[in-house]
Amino acid sequence: MSIRLHNTLTRQKDELVPLDKNNVRMYVCGPTVYDFAHIGNARPVIVFDVLYRLLRHVYGPDHVTYVRNITDIDDKINARAAETAAKKGITVEQARVEITGLTTQQYFDDVAALGCLPLPEKNTPRATEYVSGMIEMIGTLIAAGHAYAAEGHVLYDVSSKPDYGKLSRRSLDEMMAGARVEVAPYKKNPMDFVLWKPSDALTPGWESPWGRGRPGWHIECSVMGGALLGETFDIHGGGVDLMFPHHENEIAQSEGCHHGAPLANIWMHNGFLQVEGEKMSKSLGNFITINALLKDWPGEVLRLNMLRTHYRQPIDWTLAGLKESRRILEEWLLAAVPMSVLGAAPHEVSKRPIYPPLLEALSDDLNTPKAIAEIHKLRNSAFHHRSIGAANTVVEFSDALRFFGLLRDEVTDALDRIRPKASLPEEAISAFIAARTAARKAKNFAESDRIRDDLLAKGIVLMDGPTGTTWEVKK
Repeated sequence: MSIRLHNTLTRQKDELVPLDKNNVRMYVCGPTVYDFAHIGNARPVIVFDVLYRLLRHVYGPDHVTYVRNITDIDDKINARAAETAAKKGITVEQARVEITGLTTQQYFDDVAALGCLPLPEKNTPRATEYVSGMIEMIGTLIAAGHAYAAEGHVLYDVSSKPDYGKLSRRSLDEMMAGARVEVAPYKKNPMDFVLWKPSDALTPGWESPWGRGRPGWHIECSVMGGALLGETFDIHGGGVDLMFPHHENEIAQSEGCHHGAPLANIWMHNGFLQVEGEKMSKSLGNFITINALLKDWPGEVLRLNMLRTHYRQPIDWTLAGLKESRRILEEWLLAAVPMSVLGAAPHEVSKRPIYPPLLEALSDDLNTPKAIAEIHKLRNSAFHHRSIGAANTVVEFSDALRFFGLLRDEVTDALDRIRPKASLPEEAISAFIAARTAARKAKNFAESDRIRDDLLAKGIVLMDGPTGTTWEVKK
């Protein structure tokens, strides 16, 4: 099966031609763990999990290596650690380890709740585990004439790379005009970026030929990707906000160190995320973490809601969209079969063929809206076949849901998870219904309406029928 992916570097859909079909390699930039990950961070996690599933299906689960890093050394982390250290009376390094440990584990828990396949521990590298490799790469860049040391810093000399800017397709002048760059007297060029910076006695740091210090952000991914996937690998992904400067600088460092060998053959970037039509920001009060959303919405609903928009397009995250995704998912799950019928464990690739139109949609640059439309068609067919007793289509539909990451445990458990929960105990609701029934018999319609409206305000919808009054949670 041919997989075509939009390559930011070429600005067109390119066919994926793995360097090694026995080891298809992909790197995606992970979180900076100074706080809980926000819903924008969830988009690349979900998008590239779908691609990971597709690659595993096409090439085999043992022939795909997916690396997603953890940035656990960064100035934002250090600033948060300094605040914590002052409050607790511990060192900044102790606080850094505590903060990054807690937020990393929370990130893993949140990602799992979103239905993403687990990665081996070695494929979720921490930047702090690769500092020696960063120091080595920086030394190589200096020796090659791509970097220089100045006042305890080491900087990459962008003028040493004639094609710097080829990913974002902007000239050096355009990048300087549009970027917020640190103006420092030790820089040869304002666009030169930091590979190494000095650390004072209180700031976490490592010994190096240029003094005690810490790495810049960009060098971290170059080293981790190179160490785990090789000088050149197949796919590098992340949010469009990382295209410049982060990915542009990764290319400059890695190609400068590896004699011009490309870092990745295909570069993929997902679009921005807005909340109710506005840019997400703490100042607007619409900054939402994955963890906070998971308290109100099951991970499957968040996942489906994210995938209803093509990954390269901007997405508007709305309450109305979440409600619609929940409705669709409930409709789908009602047509699915128990996990015991499907046979394989949730994280295994089914040995049965996956619905071809679904695979065709995903193989065309991860066209998840089209894939969802195909699942809709399959659901309608499955629902019909179930009614007349045929099982093959129902199993095929259920396999498609699991392949898409929307069915990871028993159908009954998933339905219970996605359906809105009543705000009152069932016994209390039954008592209110009995009181309303008595009021209606007594022709006290004002009291009857009051009870109905009070329950509605609590999210309980009453439905009168020939056999009595039933209720459901307002969706």
